[in-house]
Amino acid sequence: MSKISYISDLSSWESEFYFFIPVKVRFSETDMYGHLNNTVPFTYFEEARIEFLKELGLMQKWTEENHDGMVVVADLQCDFLRQVFFDEKLKVFVKAESVGNSSVDLHYMAKNEKEEICFVGRGTVVQFSKKFGKAIPWSESFRKVIQENFKVTI
Repeated sequence: MSKISYISDLSSWESEFYFFIPVKVRFSETDMYGHLNNTVPFTYFEEARIEFLKELGLMQKWTEENHDGMVVVADLQCDFLRQVFFDEKLKVFVKAESVGNSSVDLHYMAKNEKEEICFVGRGTVVQFSKKFGKAIPWSESFRKVIQENFKVTI
């Protein structure tokens, strides 16, 4: 595997993932050679991120009508390590890597049925005020959930 800037030690980085969603590569997600289109992992990351935040009990708050905060993606990247083809079954993992005042850096990893890493990624999500259009700090309850579930510094 080539050097990826946000992964210093692959085996320890990989061992910290526990949450994943299963994904089956659909025909519509491939190009004329049967390869996964390079835009599709971002959709997989979104799906995994939403399910991950729901699992932690965090997504539900942001979808409440009277809640001012919402989460927006500030940046997102993907590094491809292996080809992925139509009809393959993947596990798309997500974890919190670090937490800022109003942001959280999430990391992603997709493995095939042979447990080979096919692509990895990272991205920052920011809690934003719907009313003011500016970043707002995480609540203490959010910080507590993140600290209890991950080896992250807050």
